[in-house]
Amino acid sequence: MSRIAGNNTSHAIYYLWHMEVTSFESTYQAASKVAGNIATHFLHHLNLASENGEEDLAFAPDASVIEKIIDVAFWASLRREEGVPIRISLAFLPPSQAGRPLLFEQPIPLDPRVLTKLGPGVERAGIHIGVWHEGDELYIWGTTMKLPNYCFVLDVSEPGLLVVKHRRIIGMGKFANVAMLRGDQVKIVDETCASRVDTPAIVTSLMGQDSSGVWNDPVNVLIQIAVSMRAHQRGGILLVVPSTHDNWKNSIIHPLQYPIAPPFSGVADLLRQNCGKVTELYWQNALRREVENISGLTAVDGATVINDKHELLTFGSKIARASDGTPVEQVMYIEPVTDGLPRLMHPSSIGGTRHFSAAQFIHDQRDAIALVASQDGYFTVFSWSVTDQIVQAHRIDILLL
Repeated sequence: MSRIAGNNTSHAIYYLWHMEVTSFESTYQAASKVAGNIATHFLHHLNLASENGEEDLAFAPDASVIEKIIDVAFWASLRREEGVPIRISLAFLPPSQAGRPLLFEQPIPLDPRVLTKLGPGVERAGIHIGVWHEGDELYIWGTTMKLPNYCFVLDVSEPGLLVVKHRRIIGMGKFANVAMLRGDQVKIVDETCASRVDTPAIVTSLMGQDSSGVWNDPVNVLIQIAVSMRAHQRGGILLVVPSTHDNWKNSIIHPLQYPIAPPFSGVADLLRQNCGKVTELYWQNALRREVENISGLTAVDGATVINDKHELLTFGSKIARASDGTPVEQVMYIEPVTDGLPRLMHPSSIGGTRHFSAAQFIHDQRDAIALVASQDGYFTVFSWSVTDQIVQAHRIDILLL
């Protein structure tokens, strides 16, 4: 056991401190509403992983634990420290599963005031506040950068916005999101959406299907670009076209605004390198720089175009209907959340000009995909469904948070 678990004096201090806090009753109604479903999700995946012989598995939190963590984190998210909202990540695990954690000498109550005070010191990416329990009580034992597989994580992304996620079994790439809570709005990821025919690879990977543990996997890189596009908060369009032909030019107004010659291959060169000769840290840093280079250009008015080898072809380009194309009348809108049934709608109902242009582009160029980021944080992937013979629009911002 960790020194916290074996330190009777620390526990005595903890309980005396906690006596000052009233007995826990969830005051954030969404916490009690979603806790049971989240607990079921973690229990299912952890049992399945155990049956498959996976190791280094996290403990499954029960619904009461999840409810309290969400409740405390929500009220903490509405507080400010020196006028700045907090951005923190909570992880449910004992210190013994955290590698070499930073341990407090004494456990600290899980309380909104405590999280607010800790916030400025632990807001960097990859740092998690460790939470564990003693009986029915939850406490903070320190911080960690190492998590077991399927560890319950709760991110406070902005005031009133919480995201439940877990570390992927492959241990690399973006964490898999389970649920999003924004005020009284609750969305739970429906993993069955990944099994739909013609679902693009970026969506199935984000949902934990067909995930790769290789940093230079093309889909993983595209996910990083999507996350970076959303982060710059300026909106943008990224078109991913085949490298075998240039038919995509029929759907772009000429002359091109900023054509690149020869195609810029910063990301592509990294993908072609032998990743066995470099460290994982090298790939993270090198890819981050190249990804930010590409995603930054999507903030320029117009569309950025790369091919399926991740070579940059142009940016700031205006999309137009192909000369032999027909107007796009409707798309199949899909959001991978429970009760989020696919429905037909006009592309202008999804968003503004960017969404309509992207839908028209895919309607004409059916072997391409389009990634559209809105300034308000919404993110949509447009692709062609061969089965349904229609443009499909996957709303995936819940997966990118």
